Amino acid sequence: RPEGPRHPAMAELAGPVMLYVGRVAVEKNLEAFLATDAPGAKVIVGDGPARAALSAKFPDALWLGAQHGAALASAYRAADVFVFPSLTDTFGLVVIEAMACGIPVAAYPVTGPRDIVTPATGALDNDLSVAIAAALTKDCTTCAAYGATFSWRTSAEQFLSALAPLVPA
Repeated sequence: RPEGPRHPAMAELAGPVMLYVGRVAVEKNLEAFLATDAPGAKVIVGDGPARAALSAKFPDALWLGAQHGAALASAYRAADVFVFPSLTDTFGLVVIEAMACGIPVAAYPVTGPRDIVTPATGALDNDLSVAIAAALTKDCTTCAAYGATFSWRTSAEQFLSALAPLVPA
């Protein structure tokens, strides 16, 4: 949720603050985000096999490592935009987590983000810098309200309705 403290390590960053949360691995296409010329601070929350190489190549980014619970939520709330650079994830739970904290999403127009992000909650573009700039114009209250619609109950109802055609009459 959008209410609550903001991560203290992100408090003094020059904005806009761009956040990535997830595994730090080649398949996440994180280098595409880190290489953008979008103005502001880039923050990486997560760990993985590509962290050492990427943090050495992009030392200006803030590397917070893995965060959980209240610390993770505070990192989302301290961001101005959530950047999801993956081209291969089929569904990004972190996208919903970001929106639930009132953070608009910038991503590529691929399966996953295309299924979750709406024109009111973020921006999809083949140029990640363009998506970031457009996402920064979105209303945080709208993002939080939309993110809150994703619940375990809604997920179960969608799953059961998809099974209904398989049940013999």
